[in-house]
Amino acid sequence: MIKKCLVVDPMHESLGGLMESAGWLIDYKPSITRDEIRRLHRGYHGMIIRSKTIVNHDLLGDDPTLRFVGRAGAGLDNLDLDYLAKKNIAVIHAAEGNRDAVGEFTVGALLSMLRNIPRAHQEVINGIWLRESNRGEEIMGKTIGIIGFGNMGQAFARRLTGFGCKILVYDKYKHGFTNEFWREADMRQIFEETDILSLHIPLTHETRAMVNTHYLSQFKKKIILVNTARGEIVPFSDLAESFSMGFVRGAVLDVLENEKLTELTPVQREGFRNLIATGNVIFTPHIAGWTYESHVKINVALVEKIKDLNL
Repeated sequence: MIKKCLVVDPMHESLGGLMESAGWLIDYKPSITRDEIRRLHRGYHGMIIRSKTIVNHDLLGDDPTLRFVGRAGAGLDNLDLDYLAKKNIAVIHAAEGNRDAVGEFTVGALLSMLRNIPRAHQEVINGIWLRESNRGEEIMGKTIGIIGFGNMGQAFARRLTGFGCKILVYDKYKHGFTNEFWREADMRQIFEETDILSLHIPLTHETRAMVNTHYLSQFKKKIILVNTARGEIVPFSDLAESFSMGFVRGAVLDVLENEKLTELTPVQREGFRNLIATGNVIFTPHIAGWTYESHVKINVALVEKIKDLNL
């Protein structure tokens, strides 16, 4: 039997050779429409997607032939996991592929925030030379709270170990990982001690809008928030209100509640404008895991997991 895999989102060119060496024939259709996927998916044994394709009953129907869906990345929020389980379709993803990129980016973004790098750069190219107002802070001596200790949270924690900071980690579903570098903590301790909070959790029904005004009000210190996870975890309006109420003093947002900036709701648009007006938010366009290296590593991790399925 020829094992056929439909690839419906853009992927690094290395995927073809890797899949061929694993005994798979790929049909690479990165420009395919959703209607075309509905018509064509039967007869394929696997499908590889990135984040733009939502995989559910609407797409695959009642009698799919797929044996697996591979997500080239970390998050699974665009997959209907209950439906796929009922159809005995395996789900694999490649969080290992971009964890190093996310870990490095999170440290870099935090340093940019603490040392006023974006603002200082803009001032200098505009002919303004202000040292004192750009005096920064060090990571050393601060307490970093990490929420979620999967691939991304661990990659960030490992890169923090040389900075002389205290690392506290909370993971609802993982325990027993305290070592000489970081400590497992409950949320009481996170709220009590954190100076900088970094989110590394998936988007689920539990985490959607989890980091709202009430959540942020529980921190004893005025924190810096870093979100490289999913934007829907932190609503614009709640974060903006938390700035105005003094719960948050800075933020790095690589992901946004709505990343289609031309399609913001009126409430989202107002919250986004208010965040910009604080002058202490760094925005980036979902690039934490987006490197040349991770583009290849994702394919390698994905194909290794496809091999492990033994289809």
